[in-house]
Amino acid sequence: MFSEDTAMFTMGTFTSNDQAWVVGSTGYSDGFVRAFENTTVPVLGTVDRGLYQTSRSAPSSLRYIGLGMVNGAYTLEFHFAEIQLDNSTTWLGITRRLFDIYLQGTQRVKDFNIQNEAGGSSRALVRTFRNVEVTNNVLDMHFVWRGKGTCCYGPLVAAIRVTPVFSTAGLEAPGSKSKSSKAVAMGVGIGAAVLFVILFAVFLIVKRQQRRLKALLEDEDLKHLEGKPDLFTYNELKNAARNFSSENKLGQGGFGAVYKGVLPNGTVVAIKELSSKSQQGSREFLNEVTVISSVQHRNLVKLHGCCIDGDHRLLVYEFLENNSLHHVLLSSRRTKPDLLNWPTRFSICLGIARGLSYLHEDSKPKIVHRDIKAHNVLLDRNMTPKIADFGLAKLFQDHETHVSTRVAGTIGYLSPEYAMRGQLTEKADVYSFGVLALEIVSGRSNLDTSLPADMVYLLEWAWNLYERKQEMDMVDKELTDVSQEEAARVIKVALLCSHAVASSRPAMSHVVAMLVGTSPVDVSSLRPGYSALKDAAPGFFSDSGGKDRSRSVDSVDQPSSSSANTSYVFSSQASQAPLSYQEENSIVEAR
Repeated sequence: MFSEDTAMFTMGTFTSNDQAWVVGSTGYSDGFVRAFENTTVPVLGTVDRGLYQTSRSAPSSLRYIGLGMVNGAYTLEFHFAEIQLDNSTTWLGITRRLFDIYLQGTQRVKDFNIQNEAGGSSRALVRTFRNVEVTNNVLDMHFVWRGKGTCCYGPLVAAIRVTPVFSTAGLEAPGSKSKSSKAVAMGVGIGAAVLFVILFAVFLIVKRQQRRLKALLEDEDLKHLEGKPDLFTYNELKNAARNFSSENKLGQGGFGAVYKGVLPNGTVVAIKELSSKSQQGSREFLNEVTVISSVQHRNLVKLHGCCIDGDHRLLVYEFLENNSLHHVLLSSRRTKPDLLNWPTRFSICLGIARGLSYLHEDSKPKIVHRDIKAHNVLLDRNMTPKIADFGLAKLFQDHETHVSTRVAGTIGYLSPEYAMRGQLTEKADVYSFGVLALEIVSGRSNLDTSLPADMVYLLEWAWNLYERKQEMDMVDKELTDVSQEEAARVIKVALLCSHAVASSRPAMSHVVAMLVGTSPVDVSSLRPGYSALKDAAPGFFSDSGGKDRSRSVDSVDQPSSSSANTSYVFSSQASQAPLSYQEENSIVEAR
């Protein structure tokens, strides 16, 4: 007989509908531990693989209590499989899960390690305990983390089987005869045949939620990824955001609103609710969810989970106190300028570079973000930058040198080869980083029509200043503590990154080395004049003197080589800003 444990909590208690058992979980998870763990990787060493595909987990203490048990001796079988940690050399491969097992209040196993006992990850393991005595009609089974192993990973169990050693035929239930019918129903009725069997089969989520995870893996572009985010119901997130009240609203992006929410365990999160009219379909949504949950880096935004509930599509991110880089640096509502002194700006440039280097070179598969901009860099309480919004990310395998795809990104940050020909490589992100680094140094956006004509386009102005050996003139005048050497280095690196020819741009790991000073900044490849960009992509910027800049661009067609007079113009239409909490203007997304 099967009794499902589907209570979605990491801290709390749950009683089964028939009041035959109770489960309790305690401990502070900080987002590392979910109520359940799930895997699509086949579990070896068993014919009943489905039983081990899901497991109940807890931050520190997991306790099952059987109620109304007939007194006597029982055989207990605990079913385990390490489905969260792996055997690789990554973080999940070097971590260790150690916990103790207590039965009826007595420690029976110390420092239990599922991987060691089973001989590896994703292997079934059954640990049997015989002649466990029940004397007060209560069976207490306790799995507890005692501070050993990795702090973030507590007890994990897939199923529990309880079998009486004695025959249950003709047994009188415990208690007085006036209560016998109730006692028999609770203690004996479950196993009226030869054996009395209770099987606590622990599943990650109900079948509906399992189908959603399966859909993630069946997506053509995403089937090779191993992301395992938490899945929330719409009502859970609605309650967390107080019915998505205006008081909890952090901002409005082109694809939906972002709200501040508080999960039941007290974790403060940012909840992005996609608009029902959004053009971002399930493919883009699942792309963002799976990609973010498959990468872990201090300069990448952390995904807590998502919601795929009917027509509702929501993403649940960590809450970052200082909003976006655009809000702090470029917005007309710019506040607390002291937050962006020169050391902080340099640290932000370096952090973004490190995050991109990880995506391009260390992530498996490699990831091209496609929309690096100030809106998509969020800042935590310590002003640490975290790259957000992977909704436009395109994955490519090692053997693919480029991907020709629909253009998606923000004009002004798009590289010439990507905007004009749709050719996508990681060098497109390098170009966008170069533009963003210039914005950080100068404290202005890449397009500002309020400035003199020769300063409207930031990149063109930067190249002109570099030619005249006046590049330091572009440093934000509000800065009073600038390191001349660091600022000059950042500017030169930014110009190298924004080179018109993709092959001349450095890899992001080289960018990091140049920024920290372990590698020299070689500017010999910089062609004199901004004309290099115009030669490589004629018409990439409008030559109309800004007369047409109010037009809206909703798509970018791939032009032929003869389209030298094509003008790309800017609109006041809001672009996608899923985690950049404020509503922004003067940006257009090319789709």
